[in-house]
Amino acid sequence: MLKLAPPDSFFLSAAEGWIELGNFAEAKAELSQISEPHQNHPFVLELRYSIQAQEQDWAAALETARALLALAPELSFGWLHQAYALRRAPGGGLEAAWDALLPAMERFPKEPTVAYNLACYACQLQRLDEARRFLKRACEIGGKGKIKAMALNDSDLQPLWPEIHSL
Repeated sequence: MLKLAPPDSFFLSAAEGWIELGNFAEAKAELSQISEPHQNHPFVLELRYSIQAQEQDWAAALETARALLALAPELSFGWLHQAYALRRAPGGGLEAAWDALLPAMERFPKEPTVAYNLACYACQLQRLDEARRFLKRACEIGGKGKIKAMALNDSDLQPLWPEIHSL
């Protein structure tokens, strides 16, 4: 994937900074200065998605995630963002998020976040055996300590907390 060249890279970096500071209006202003040919660059779309998600504009976030996924299906974050937004967008839900993310497990077998999010969706869908399987996979590829710590702070996985404590 090609990196953006100046001045677009400067605008992208400034937008990242504003997002970190929680100033989404300034982040949007920086993104709007990126040249038209690069408005659909995967990194620009990812930041746009991040702003929309922080603002809980799930319909727009879903649209942006789908554009990102269509443009760069080889990047796992497009798949993850689509599922995350789909879970929360009008007309979406857990089952839709599960269905959207499940194919990513084959595409990204070494990406712990895919397995982890599938464990969360499965747990919330009361598919506890599948949740256990995906959580185990996330631990194998992402490190048991790191995944365990995340899982014990994630209410999506609360039904499995007693088991997770003993990992």
